[in-house]
Amino acid sequence: MNSEDTSPQPHDDDSRYAPPPVPQNYVPPVSLSSPAPGASTPTQAAFELAARIRREVGKVFLGQVEVVDQVLASLLAGGHVLLEGKPGLGKTHLVLALSRACGIHFGRIQFTPDLMPTDVTGHTLYDMGSQKFQVRKGPVFTNLLLADEINRAPAKTQSALLEVMQERQVTIDGETIVLDPPFMAIATQNPIEQEGTYPLPEAQLDRFLMKVLIDYPESAHEIAIVANVAAAAAGQGLNPGKVEQVCTGADILAAQQATAEVQAVEAVVHYAVNLARATRASAGISLGAGTRGAISLLRTGKAYAILGGRHFVSPDDIKRAVLPVLRHRVAIAPELAISGQDVDSALLAIVQTVEAPR
Repeated sequence: MNSEDTSPQPHDDDSRYAPPPVPQNYVPPVSLSSPAPGASTPTQAAFELAARIRREVGKVFLGQVEVVDQVLASLLAGGHVLLEGKPGLGKTHLVLALSRACGIHFGRIQFTPDLMPTDVTGHTLYDMGSQKFQVRKGPVFTNLLLADEINRAPAKTQSALLEVMQERQVTIDGETIVLDPPFMAIATQNPIEQEGTYPLPEAQLDRFLMKVLIDYPESAHEIAIVANVAAAAAGQGLNPGKVEQVCTGADILAAQQATAEVQAVEAVVHYAVNLARATRASAGISLGAGTRGAISLLRTGKAYAILGGRHFVSPDDIKRAVLPVLRHRVAIAPELAISGQDVDSALLAIVQTVEAPR
């Protein structure tokens, strides 16, 4: 490889992507799969796990409570996140803090117009010593993947993530390799720069469980951020390196299983389906949500139930999931867009028209 080669390298060869060592004082949380008599239930253990992660992330990512909860809900549901916000609002900062708190392998891909699909998934090389082709794994072989500025790469490169996001596996020259769980992709994009960007295809957008919007922080939080960051040399205050590991990959997998087992009564399932179907019948929506949208509403509703310490999904959990789950799965009608309305306002109007179970 020459000095000009800037293609991403696999995390196996880069210690920066290795999980931090387990602290000496680390105490594993209560087992979620088979709690001892009198111990926490799977729901309670998953709730406590999420609380620990939220607390650690909150040390360096101030404010934006709903944003953090949405990312945590996606983690519990085993989904992926499209994180959208203007520059300098902490998108990458949030992902780095999350990876440190979870203690899992972290990989990062900086998407650029010249990025090739093989730079994402990996490729085969001929080894002269063994006289065989060897698979060189790409940066997607990790547990938490940051796809930074994903819309700066063309659709061909973006589509390299389709298989790994949906099936948790990668096919390289006909060989299918399954990723080690857990796996979560968080992609970021800047909504204000259009030059040199490529809109994500509908199939790619549909693979994301949520589209999370980061807005400017409140005044008090912004003052605290500025003061803390500027207090350290080279502006390194609120460094994600200060975040402590509070769980392992096995803990996350157990919490995801507990989330999947959260109860959802028939009426709540119908409510999620009715909301998705209502987007297809709305005059203000030109492209409605598909069945995966209804599935995602229920999966996210279960995660919100865990965050609330409950073992059942409520209609309010489904309502809370509508905007982050459906905003990237629907398209607003041109006449509404001209009048100044956006997707979120159209979805909120639909929520008002669909009767929730009591």
